[in-house]
Amino acid sequence: MISGLVRSVVAVGIVALAGVAGVEAQTGSKYPKMAPLSEYLMERGAEITLAKSAAPAAISDKAEVMVLGPHGYETAVKGSNGFVCVVLRGWAAGNGDPDFWNPKLRAPICFNQAAIGSQLASMNIRTKLVLAGASEEKVFEGLKDAVAKGKLPAPETGAMCYMLSKQGYLSERDGHWHPHLMFFVPLTEAATWGAGVEGSPVVAAANVEEEKMTVFLVPVGKWSDGTPAD
Repeated sequence: MISGLVRSVVAVGIVALAGVAGVEAQTGSKYPKMAPLSEYLMERGAEITLAKSAAPAAISDKAEVMVLGPHGYETAVKGSNGFVCVVLRGWAAGNGDPDFWNPKLRAPICFNQAAIGSQLASMNIRTKLVLAGASEEKVFEGLKDAVAKGKLPAPETGAMCYMLSKQGYLSERDGHWHPHLMFFVPLTEAATWGAGVEGSPVVAAANVEEEKMTVFLVPVGKWSDGTPAD
């Protein structure tokens, strides 16, 4: 998932990432369909710990934590600061991403309150469709339909998330990638944030087809435990 998540948003670019996803999908992904559900599930305590590793302890220790069960995501720990930490699976990736059905993907992410209405809604819509047996194509048709019917709102002002976990596995190609922050906004030009220009740390990508939003991704220098990133 910077092939996955990051690819989803960031090219989306959660990172896009380029035409690689589409090319690999056409030539044949290692994961052409959903694996048995058991391969996507985790032991509850381990999933809580992994989800909380997405953000610094000062945030995640007071955050709500959701875990994936056989019927979808459910609250495992109640929070008090408005943040929600969760471990996303491969179907959080972009359309055509070769890791979409990869059962090994684990993307710890911690959303702030402003991101919950759009980003958790997207996660739940995707998961509901997947658990109902929908194909990858049907998942993205479902997202487009949800936007059209007002069931998936545009990101609120200030919507963002932390992805600072050393333990994450964002894609087969990139592993845990780099610790980073993501900011979700309605469709906008990358230039408004100076993204993509020489010397800028900001990466931008737009999900035009389904969720109609732009994601700005900013790598940072430390993991959630305070150790420096490579």
